[in-house]
Amino acid sequence: MIDTIKKHIAEVEAFHTTNPDQMEQFRIKYLGKKGLLKTFYAEFKNVPNDQKKEFGKTVNSLKEIAEDKINKFKEALDNAEETKGMYGDLSRPGEPVLIGSRHPISIVKNKIVNIFSRIGFNVSEGPEIEDDWHNFTALNLPEYHPARDMQDTFFIQTNPDVLLRTHTSTVQVRYMEENKPPIRTISPGRVYRNEAISARSHCFFHQVEGLYVDKGVSFADLKQTLQYFTTELFGKSKIRLRPSYFPFTEPSAEVDVYWGLETETDYKMTKGTGWLEIMGCGMVDPNVLENCGIDSTEYSGFAFGMGIDRIALLLHQIPDIRMLSENDLRFLEQFKSAD
Repeated sequence: MIDTIKKHIAEVEAFHTTNPDQMEQFRIKYLGKKGLLKTFYAEFKNVPNDQKKEFGKTVNSLKEIAEDKINKFKEALDNAEETKGMYGDLSRPGEPVLIGSRHPISIVKNKIVNIFSRIGFNVSEGPEIEDDWHNFTALNLPEYHPARDMQDTFFIQTNPDVLLRTHTSTVQVRYMEENKPPIRTISPGRVYRNEAISARSHCFFHQVEGLYVDKGVSFADLKQTLQYFTTELFGKSKIRLRPSYFPFTEPSAEVDVYWGLETETDYKMTKGTGWLEIMGCGMVDPNVLENCGIDSTEYSGFAFGMGIDRIALLLHQIPDIRMLSENDLRFLEQFKSAD
């Protein structure tokens, strides 16, 4: 009898299954009400006295091994159910990863920065709350200068000398005060003007301005730089420069790019001319260089500035500038696949 029980111990130790039905049959065979263990325990009274100790020890070993086998199977089954409850059906395709989106302002700004970085321009930044000197006076706009009326300004009431910057030229002034030529930098950032909000204008918007100061810089260098920029950003190589006026540059010009008249939208954007104004530019006024501690008899330079918002409207065919600041997810999610 003892040898028979030992054979069952070996069978139990070798038994393995992942099928719950087979495991249930195994449990009934050994631990059920009419199982083998009940039979072996019932035979205990018929075992000779000198074998009872070994017999009882062998039957208990069989019981422990069988119970341990069943408990481990139940634990593995419970873990599998917990994993399935946590992660669902692991054979199903995974949930798609949501792709984040960039704001159209960031998309355009990054493109502009990348274009100019390829020709040696670095990026400089400055405060949005400025003083009168950096925003106006150093840029050849002294107090009571009529050109100040071109930029409706938000002043801080408690201190009339403090204001929200009206252009990122303030960053260029600070950069020239802290660095010696050669200087080649662009200054992207948000600016503020006290203007009525409409589909085409806002009281805050974004600019990027560029500055190049070195010996022998000419207007031809400016034109070639702008030619390169418009070709890279718009894919349009034809530009024209129209005479204009800015207090901090002399001579000054407005830059137009030939957009063409291929579609009805082109006619609307260019008002039937095919030409589209994109920025202002000019040679840095000698007074501005002197105000920043740069010898204007030795150095010259050019500057340019453009509105990032307007270019974003143009590139992405956005009909209303207010959409850029309303944080409407239906609008912003359209740029998920953008760079």
